[in-house]
Amino acid sequence: MKVFRNLAELKFSVDNVVTTGVFDGVHLGHKHVIDSLVLSAKKSKLESSILTFSPHPRIVLQQNTDLKLLNELDEKIHLLEKTGVDNLIVIPFTKEFAKLSSLDFVKEVLANKLSTKKLIIGYDHHFGRNREGSFEHLLEYGPLYGFDVEEIPAQNVNEIKVSSTEIRLALESGEVKKAEKLLGYKYFLGGKVVKGKQIGSTLGFPTANIEIGDQYKLIPSKGVYAVEVKIDGEMHKGMLNIGVRPTFSNENEISIEVNLFDFNKDIYGKELMVVFVDRVREEKAFASSDDLVTQLKKDSVNCIKVLR
Repeated sequence: MKVFRNLAELKFSVDNVVTTGVFDGVHLGHKHVIDSLVLSAKKSKLESSILTFSPHPRIVLQQNTDLKLLNELDEKIHLLEKTGVDNLIVIPFTKEFAKLSSLDFVKEVLANKLSTKKLIIGYDHHFGRNREGSFEHLLEYGPLYGFDVEEIPAQNVNEIKVSSTEIRLALESGEVKKAEKLLGYKYFLGGKVVKGKQIGSTLGFPTANIEIGDQYKLIPSKGVYAVEVKIDGEMHKGMLNIGVRPTFSNENEISIEVNLFDFNKDIYGKELMVVFVDRVREEKAFASSDDLVTQLKKDSVNCIKVLR
């Protein structure tokens, strides 16, 4: 997959089947659209291209947005690379770009830059200034600029419509198994191991404190999770706590700490990836550190069962 990040220098000399959208999460609904894109391009002997945006338009257009994202850009690129698409065009989304009308977007980007011969879009897709463009507009514009338009209906899993919003809600409730069913893969996040308060070590459960680099990355709800952790290309099993350490602190700052099973290497400063397998309990305060240790032992057993 070729990745392009500068629209100004982009000019395809070959014809394309194109889809466009934010694709946050690259979930099952997105994959259905992309599968249709790749198949259509192969049948027509054209190139398949995905047009996406970074940062997320809401981050640019809405001040103090509380939006949290399922994927950082590099994560999204990694997931899209697995789909078999030929080209990924990442448009830097700015307030200036947001002023582009739906007609100008079709003419200047889809027709002139991408040489689009077919456009495939997901259900209820909108584009252009103030999201004014719709499927009906595309049916009107397509013949004018030499491309066909196909709309892919919404996808459902267990009668739940697959959407990035639905997945965010699941994760914010700690329902990582539900999120997995809608995503088509286990939710993950990346971060750097930093120095913590060493509380875990004093309890016999040393933890790696994880610092997330992207402020918009969605962190699942507080609680204890069974996880798999990738470090230096190797996978390890462990239990992870997301919360505010209520037994020891009245602070509100969220910490992310993982206790790796059968692991004693120094990993300070390392980048790692956490894969969420299941949530084993909510976060709660304990009357004493002894009570907490008793619970942590139970958590460890439960996590090992889940990870088996």
